[in-house]
Amino acid sequence: MDRREVAAALAYLGRLDPRTIRTGTGEARDQIAQWQELLDDVPFATAHGWDVREAIRSHVLDSPYPLLPVDIARRWRAHRRDCLNRHTDPTPAADPDDPAAWRAELFRSRNAVAAGTAAPSTHRQITGGGRPRDVEERLRELGSCIPPAVRAELARYGPTRAARDAAVAEGSTDALGVRCDWCHAPGSSCRRRRTSPDGTARGNAVRATPHPSRVDLATTRTGRHRAA
Repeated sequence: MDRREVAAALAYLGRLDPRTIRTGTGEARDQIAQWQELLDDVPFATAHGWDVREAIRSHVLDSPYPLLPVDIARRWRAHRRDCLNRHTDPTPAADPDDPAAWRAELFRSRNAVAAGTAAPSTHRQITGGGRPRDVEERLRELGSCIPPAVRAELARYGPTRAARDAAVAEGSTDALGVRCDWCHAPGSSCRRRRTSPDGTARGNAVRATPHPSRVDLATTRTGRHRAA
């Protein structure tokens, strides 16, 4: 800011906080000189979010202490730092084979953002265009989040899951959807259980088919849900 802009800022501050007003001509001149020396690199206002009057007003509202020029300088540095943190260097138009011109264009872009003469260039979200739809609506339209070709390829590595999906698709009873009362398998394939002479259960081999009692339980529950 030059002396004229500093004087305007001090006049605005005096209206909001009369404690800062200097009535003597010499005092006012010294105050302007001091502020101008400390705020020489601080702009009065920019087109991208900075206005010294807003900084003055915020300080008067937030702090009980009189405003000092260093308070404005710190707010300006914080504002500039925030802009630079949000800035992403755009690809220069200079020839990439000319490193000096490439760097010079990057420096000009950053300096313009730091000085407040240009807005930060931020990353934009990549979208497919149009209004985004609800996830559940999209899944109902697709039927599954796994493409059919991928599901068919994965079926070789998970035959139990593939058989279960096929049964559900055909409207058959999903026996693995209930807990088995015999082997206590929770949502997975049934296990072979053999009873030892002392009455304890032995064996943990996977059965190719669910236990009959599990099938009956799943059929009963499916019938109840359909009736409801």
